Amino acid sequence: MLPTIEWLLTKRTLRLSVLEAGTPTQSRESLIANTALASRMTAPITWVHSSDLDDPTPFLSRGNVLLTDGAQFGFGADAERYDYDSYVGRLIEAGLVGLGFATHFLHQGMPTGLAAACARAGFPLIDVPDRVPFIAVIREVADQIAAERSRRMAWSIAAHKAISYAALKPTGLRSTLIELERQLSCWVGLFDATGHPVPVPGQQRSGDRFAQPVRDEVARALRKGGRSSTALTLDSGQVTIQTLGQNGELRGALALGRGVPLDRAENELVTSVIAMATLALEQNRTLDATRGQLRSSLLELVLAGNLGAARAIASEVWGAFPVEPLSVVVIARQTQSHFVLDALDVLALDADGRAFFAVRGDVIVVLVEAAAQRAGGGPTEQTDVQREVEQLITDHDLAAGSAAATDYAALTVALGQASSALHSRGGRAGLTDFAEIADTGMLGVLQSAGAERVAHRVLTPLTNFDAEQGAALVETLLSWFANDCSWGATAAKLGVHRHTVRSRIDQAASILNLDLESFEGRLEVWAALRLRE
Repeated sequence: MLPTIEWLLTKRTLRLSVLEAGTPTQSRESLIANTALASRMTAPITWVHSSDLDDPTPFLSRGNVLLTDGAQFGFGADAERYDYDSYVGRLIEAGLVGLGFATHFLHQGMPTGLAAACARAGFPLIDVPDRVPFIAVIREVADQIAAERSRRMAWSIAAHKAISYAALKPTGLRSTLIELERQLSCWVGLFDATGHPVPVPGQQRSGDRFAQPVRDEVARALRKGGRSSTALTLDSGQVTIQTLGQNGELRGALALGRGVPLDRAENELVTSVIAMATLALEQNRTLDATRGQLRSSLLELVLAGNLGAARAIASEVWGAFPVEPLSVVVIARQTQSHFVLDALDVLALDADGRAFFAVRGDVIVVLVEAAAQRAGGGPTEQTDVQREVEQLITDHDLAAGSAAATDYAALTVALGQASSALHSRGGRAGLTDFAEIADTGMLGVLQSAGAERVAHRVLTPLTNFDAEQGAALVETLLSWFANDCSWGATAAKLGVHRHTVRSRIDQAASILNLDLESFEGRLEVWAALRLRE
């Protein structure tokens, strides 16, 4: 530890003591002075300097302790008239933490005015007794500072070595962040380029890691687009936020929180981790692209029925494939999808073969082990991996669809169903299961796939004709279908002659260029009318 005034008082050979305030009152001023005194007593001493100048502050630095023999105060009546409040005020303004006075060198005892001024300001006044040379105090502090620097240097070397070993592990970035938390007794939060949290399994628990104030500050730093370091103060302490990547191409941000500020050695360790994280993110892009292509090829092998070959290759690189039954999730790719892929990579690694993902065209396909159907057909609970995938979709505001596959033979069908569920979302964030839209029937599936836009286009010639000619072709078609294509029932419903109904239907068929005497023609117009509704 760095030396403090409290530490100095424990050195018996120096025989130092701090003068008591000498006033038992509890006024507001005395309380403030006592608080300031306690703070300075425990503040680190950066150096000890001796001077008898009236204003030694040009030669002092923040955190110093000043030793003086009091020659500047004068003697006798001059010492009594000296402006001690101004003198102590100059020392406090310069950031000093204490003043040592040689009580039996030039003066016989402590000047009353000096003691009173220090008491009023809450400034530690150290009694340096006779025959204790200033150089002894200076040497004691210098030795402790040197010992602390040596200790911090040894810690720094060991910490950098531990971080380097962690970076060499297969889960390099993840292991590095966990090791950084261990070395600094802090928490570390990783964010992607969009400002979304990137959970790292194995980290210590912390409610502040992804707290809203931290996320807001990360978002502000990333919006600037350049390398930056900002600080945020929470109730639990200070948080440092550092962006990762190059100017204009940020890869994310790192937030670090601890109850006490970092010292120089700790800041250097954090800087090293940030540099390693940035380099790892940049270098991993090429490797990730190659691994991504391999994943995509394995998925195509599975879809082509070559499950054995795919499993053999995957076991050499990632491990086993998920075991049936499966849940198939299709996620729409975004501009920042590489962060989603990073998160899926961590998830698949931690799932130990219970999850696999691959890019296929403009979507990301995720295969996850699902719980077996309960006896009696009751609802099936989700597995932990399924819940993690859903949480990832929520955290990154992704659009996704899912479906169930009993085995790999049914994977192609399930993939198509999950894709339909994805398309039903129309680009909106969230997860839709194919069962949800399948329960709405064929029209529901068509509508979820955007068929109403096609219906609008099919019926536009009719609606335009009705608007221009004042006709009622659409109304006649709706009534005709509602009455099972009966001419008489439709005529009665509309209050017109049955020949008028037939004439209108024939006119609509001509405009649409469809044969409404055939089942296919009637089905197309009926479906278009229903979807338009």
